[in-house]
Amino acid sequence: MISAYFNGKFVEPNESVVPIDERGHQFGDGVYEVIRIYDSKPFMMDEHLDRLYQSADAIKLRIDPNREALKNTMLELIQKSGLTNLDLYVQVTRGMAPRNHLFPDGPVSVSMTAKPFRSIPVGDKGASVILHPDERWENCYIKSLNLLPNILAKQLAYEQGYLEAILVRDGKVTEGTSSNVYIVKDSSIITTPLSKHILSGITRMVVKNLAGHLRIPFVEKQFTPDQMVKADEIFITSTTLEITPIIRVNDKQINDGTPGTVTKALQEQFKKIF
Repeated sequence: MISAYFNGKFVEPNESVVPIDERGHQFGDGVYEVIRIYDSKPFMMDEHLDRLYQSADAIKLRIDPNREALKNTMLELIQKSGLTNLDLYVQVTRGMAPRNHLFPDGPVSVSMTAKPFRSIPVGDKGASVILHPDERWENCYIKSLNLLPNILAKQLAYEQGYLEAILVRDGKVTEGTSSNVYIVKDSSIITTPLSKHILSGITRMVVKNLAGHLRIPFVEKQFTPDQMVKADEIFITSTTLEITPIIRVNDKQINDGTPGTVTKALQEQFKKIF
């Protein structure tokens, strides 16, 4: 089965198709999205495409305005992959050009891969995270290819036996290296407000809607690491992590060390969407 795509051609992932002078390779000059497909049905595809185009606009990258053509290519790759449950990675860069910091005049490059779900061994028991300084740039709302600070923090967490690193900027929690972060206090969900410093998560959007359905207050305000470790519950979200309970931050156990009732209620409602 075919499971990759590059600039108009469906290929296998191990084929050599990206030239040396590709701007994504040379500069990280591009943006991306990861879309989850459940039982052959893309989840929140239009919202992911909205964010892809918003990220591209923010770095002055002009994707073909014909969104339906791009969407149809994505759907075709999903079909060609032969998979029913998968993650679709979509990357758009400023294309091929001799190495030069200035923008080239040529067309953009579009690449995609379709792969089975990554298994995250968390289950219903919850996971542990560490706190780490947010060393990223000022425009984290852009889903760009420049992820080195995220990677270094995530690797440090992994090496110490944690699932994720939760980032802290100016004494306030922002988000995880690849996730949005929430605390639950007095039966209210609290999460960092949208700003240039965090990504507007698609699953974050779903959680906000689910909270409304469950009549759980959803409060967007900043919180400190101290407030985080004193929370009743903590959970993180992303396309691939879905809704993941957090039971330990550094060496601090959260509440009784088990996933809380609000988190479990959200997980149950999330499962009903598909």
